[in-house]
Amino acid sequence: MPTYRELLAAARAEIDEISTPEARALLDRDGGDAPLFVDVRPRDEWDEGHLPGALHLPRNNLESRVEALIPDRSRELVVYCESGTRSAFAAKSLQELGYMNVVNLSDGFAGWKRNGYDFVTPAALTPAQRARYSRHLLIPEVGEEGQQRLLQSRILLIGAGGLGSPASLYLAAAGVGTIGIIDADVVDDSNLQRQIVHSTERLGEPKVESAKRTIEALNPDVTVVPFQERLDSENVERILAHGWDVILDGTDNFPTRYLVNDASVWHGIPVVHGSIYRFEGQVTVFHPGNGPCYRCLYPSPPPPELAPSCAEGGVLGVLPGIVGSLQASEALKLMLGAGETLAGRLLLFDALHTTFDEVAIRRNPECPVCGDHPTITEYIDYVEFCQGTAVHAS
Repeated sequence: MPTYRELLAAARAEIDEISTPEARALLDRDGGDAPLFVDVRPRDEWDEGHLPGALHLPRNNLESRVEALIPDRSRELVVYCESGTRSAFAAKSLQELGYMNVVNLSDGFAGWKRNGYDFVTPAALTPAQRARYSRHLLIPEVGEEGQQRLLQSRILLIGAGGLGSPASLYLAAAGVGTIGIIDADVVDDSNLQRQIVHSTERLGEPKVESAKRTIEALNPDVTVVPFQERLDSENVERILAHGWDVILDGTDNFPTRYLVNDASVWHGIPVVHGSIYRFEGQVTVFHPGNGPCYRCLYPSPPPPELAPSCAEGGVLGVLPGIVGSLQASEALKLMLGAGETLAGRLLLFDALHTTFDEVAIRRNPECPVCGDHPTITEYIDYVEFCQGTAVHAS
């Protein structure tokens, strides 16, 4: 039987290798076509430091995961471990799997550090967090870096009602680190048919406090910032000063929607919009600089008789669960930078017939807020603008 040294020598004879200075030159190559560096060390070594932009793919599950993580077998790969030995075997395995452009970093991460090159020391997840988010860590579009991004993210929910309830629960479960909630109302028994973040024992309790208790019990990694007030032109700047990454709009009144829209455009904060009525729901994303805003879709609000509230027209209890979950999905994609959001697309859901439809929406260059020559540059009297549309939450 061959010895370990003989196996290593045989592997190195079948692969190409480069030195640390050569790898550094490849990493700094102009034109944005640097190779992908693949770190095959175990988690504890990765957490102590790794090359900038490297993909963590431990040797013990390389063969089972590489095709999902690196589908392009022609991609240029530089494989490394601590000293260049484990990565030699990994490079040989990759060649056997059909990867055509693989080289091994001969002196590994140790050589990289000896040469004084920069490396990244990540903020590692705790063992408890790795267990909690284990299913996220398996997803290539999330992984450890994506989960860290979620834990550092800040999402503001406008409303702790029908849409805010499921959205808040799924955002919290996903590990969104800070969730702000604005709502001036208290829990009422008529809410409980759909507002699942609350419970019977909390009747009369402020919704923001009820939601805070439920969310923080669900996930201790999450901090809830409650605002027991109604969002208006007087407090919007103070609330946005907390530095939110995404706004999730769960209201069903037009004054707040137009206020949120204008504030988001001026602050460059994406808004995940949702609305519900009886059996019908709508979801879209208004991303400043990347598509239309709410005023592009609705230049002016409809008359109150054409847009009754849930309190006036009713809503199927499960519908806000579906729409709010879609909103949470869009918010998570925005934070992860993954996939394609609904920016520029209005998703229409009909629960009565179980159908989804989609309508393209475009930025209006004449829009008074996000257009080429905006005419609205400061907050207005939104209630007056909306002609007395009632203000309420879903």
